[in-house]
Amino acid sequence: MTNRTALRALTTTALLIAGLTAAHAQQAAQMSFFITSAGKGDGANLGGLEGADAHCGALAKAAGSNKKQWRAYLSTTMPGGDSGVNARERIGKGPWINAKGVVIARSVEHLHSGKANLTKATILTETGASVTGRGDPVNMHDVLTGSDPNGMFSTAGGDTTCGNWTKNSEGSAIVGHHDRIGLKDTRHMTSWNSSHGSAGCGQDALKKTGGAGLLYCFAAD
Repeated sequence: MTNRTALRALTTTALLIAGLTAAHAQQAAQMSFFITSAGKGDGANLGGLEGADAHCGALAKAAGSNKKQWRAYLSTTMPGGDSGVNARERIGKGPWINAKGVVIARSVEHLHSGKANLTKATILTETGASVTGRGDPVNMHDVLTGSDPNGMFSTAGGDTTCGNWTKNSEGSAIVGHHDRIGLKDTRHMTSWNSSHGSAGCGQDALKKTGGAGLLYCFAAD
């Protein structure tokens, strides 16, 4: 190979890499939905909704997102469980796009219709990576939501939000399965946002049923 040929090959490679980098940067900037690559590390104690939103925002910013208003897909309940905050009302209007530029839902209604593009292959982290699920060496498919299938706070009674995301020991929180797989092929086990209650609120308790304190994050702007 001559020096001129080698130089041409290096130039072509550099341009290809630059193009791929630019494309990735553009996708990251447009991203408006992701599953967190990591939890906050203190079980379901997220510092309430404010702390959870801040966690989403920090991960998105680090990944190159240009969105400013990130919201964790979480519901909360008031004492007595007869009122609260609905996750579906916190996340904006859509559409939402993952880190690889794929639309996962066009609107709030589409997101909760059963027709949304929500699978293990499309529910990606802020860096575009997939999260392990049932059948993988480490199962992390439990995602904290505290919500019913329609994205509303639960009226089932008892603790469904780990004390509105402030507990890291006793209690429970409703979780969804990002891989849409469970012990049984039932409506709840295949739900992305409302599969079952966690075994507790601590980090080890979340791991017990296949979780790691992960969240869904949506850009509300």
